[in-house]
Amino acid sequence: QVQLVESGGGLVQAGGSLRLSCAASGRTFSSYTMGWFRQAPGKEREFVAVISWRGGTTDYADSVKGQFTISRDNAKNTVYLQMNSLKPEDTAVYYCAATPLGYCSRYGCYYYWGQGTQVTVSS
Repeated sequence: QVQLVESGGGLVQAGGSLRLSCAASGRTFSSYTMGWFRQAPGKEREFVAVISWRGGTTDYADSVKGQFTISRDNAKNTVYLQMNSLKPEDTAVYYCAATPLGYCSRYGCYYYWGQGTQVTVSS
């Protein structure tokens, strides 16, 4: 069992930056692939970024490549999402998620989800 708690969301002007954190409980955190997803009002939840259990492999949605960076610190049981050059279309609730199934960017792979953190980008 893994429990996930996101933090770091908030209101930021377009062009600004935020860093989201996701703190995980459980001794097996380092063996999980971790992902970030987001859901904007009226839209389906979508993939944002994924990082392998060692952190050596990452992947991003095309919409955030070059803009967002996912990282993890297994010693701290924490995964991060650095978001730069934010745009109003990045406004959403951001969720972190964990899966023991291996490297995967599909929503259905993920077993555990945080409660989400709101990111609002004003124009």
